[in-house]
Amino acid sequence: MSGDTELPVEDTVDVRSGPEVSEELLAVLPLLGEWHGEGQAAGAGGDHRFGQWIRFSHDGRGFLAYDSRTWRLTDDGQVVGPAVRESGFWRPRGGDDVELLVTSPDGLVELYVGRARTTTSWELTSDVLARTPDAPEVSRAVRLYGIVEGALMYAIDRATGEEPLRPTMSARLERLR
Repeated sequence: MSGDTELPVEDTVDVRSGPEVSEELLAVLPLLGEWHGEGQAAGAGGDHRFGQWIRFSHDGRGFLAYDSRTWRLTDDGQVVGPAVRESGFWRPRGGDDVELLVTSPDGLVELYVGRARTTTSWELTSDVLARTPDAPEVSRAVRLYGIVEGALMYAIDRATGEEPLRPTMSARLERLR
């Protein structure tokens, strides 16, 4: 497809345009939109700052599509290059129950189950983790998301092997639209 070809189906990041919002999305509807900001990551390469863009969109069905791109930043805010990239789906399962499916190009596929803690916060724990032979070792993960004073904030903790959960990524993102 060329860059100017329109798709025959519509995807949107707001409730005012595009397909009608499914009632199934009420538990995750506050996430809908595009978000941008900065965060802090820890890992084998040491602690570092990152910039991030996240998009939660819908096409009228009972899930949110999730896309996230990050880029590594120096201490003074200069872009060093691309970092973690993820895509997946937030799937409300009735009531306050939510599933999150996430995949990344480093060979890790994560399935989380959890609940909406309030109308604007969610806690999810890994249920299934699948990885390719060269993917980072992860044995357990927890994600917390919340909208606080209009900003999307999150924290991801991961465990490896027999090691306990430890902070891996956190960020504060402002709504772009």
